[in-house]
Amino acid sequence: MKYSEVSGWETELDRIHQRLAACFRRPEPRARARGYLQGLLTTVPRKNGWQLAETLGERRPDGVQRLLNTARWDAEAAREVLRAYVVEALGDAEAVLIVDETGFLKKGTHSVGVQRQYSGTAGRVENSQIGVFLCYASRHGAAFIDRALYLPKCWANDPARCAEAGVPEQARRFQTKPALARTMLERALDAGVPCGWVTGDAVYGKDRKLRLWLEARQQPFVLAVAGNEPVWFDGPQTHRVAALAKALPETAWQRHAVGAGSKGARTFEWAWVPLWRLQLSAEERAWGHWLVVRRNCNRPEERAYYIAFAPRAEATLERLAKVAGQRWAIEVGFELAKQQCGLDEYEVRRWPAWHRHITLALLAHACLVVLQRRAKKGALSLGGSH
Repeated sequence: MKYSEVSGWETELDRIHQRLAACFRRPEPRARARGYLQGLLTTVPRKNGWQLAETLGERRPDGVQRLLNTARWDAEAAREVLRAYVVEALGDAEAVLIVDETGFLKKGTHSVGVQRQYSGTAGRVENSQIGVFLCYASRHGAAFIDRALYLPKCWANDPARCAEAGVPEQARRFQTKPALARTMLERALDAGVPCGWVTGDAVYGKDRKLRLWLEARQQPFVLAVAGNEPVWFDGPQTHRVAALAKALPETAWQRHAVGAGSKGARTFEWAWVPLWRLQLSAEERAWGHWLVVRRNCNRPEERAYYIAFAPRAEATLERLAKVAGQRWAIEVGFELAKQQCGLDEYEVRRWPAWHRHITLALLAHACLVVLQRRAKKGALSLGGSH
């Protein structure tokens, strides 16, 4: 669906632009940001500086480049506008916060954070940048609320290179992807973003520090882990999750659908095993740990593993399975944001410009999600009136 096919899209863009107004000091870049957002939602073949400038009626990309590189405006304040806009439109107490990363293929060595590294986008090691993202998914829809550029060690350990790329001094240190995810989760939770769960793939689930931090906040989660992940079972005895899963009887498996995929309902077989943890107080005993296992209905040897943490009174296998299945929403979000909102079509090298483009692209994506939801609700209302 194109944004222009939904009635009221101009009004929605104006609403977002009004929210952004306080991020800008001068009217020129403020006005250009409105055009930039609209340009990101157009159907131009590639949303780079030249083509976005053309959508603004400008002959050269100088103004667009100034907006991203040298104009005085606060991308972090814009990120807070993004979060507030998404929560207002999609907020729900049972929403899931999803952490994941995506790659941006790049040439050369000057783009901030670039190096030869594994990119899930390419499915191999490529010269690329990696961004870590936080997505908010609820029954109303899913959109991104935060972003962070991963700075590899070769960059973090080179102050001159960081300075040339505009990396702020406080950001010139190596942080793992789970550490970046924790910072974004902390921002969201401290801001009171309504949510019930956190989920992510094994890059984040294997990080014990992240899991312990979420436990300390009593924040329920379902995080993927690898088959060799060590856990305590039946006392403080270490077992590998794949071995525990292999020992499960056939009666332990239940079939649950966990949402719609590109080829229809995504249905798997699920099982769970209670894990042991030291629980000294009554409050601690009210919370449980589980190993959750998913297997392919047609190829049972294909399995995925998750560590879950939740209040015992609220945890069911079906509920934990559906939380794990919500991770699909961020993959759909990446695809939509790249294909229709120019998330990966930037031509900037420096830290401030990367965060500015990405934030505006995520705002465009959020606008599209809101417009799609509005169109769907309108269609449902129309259908129900017959």
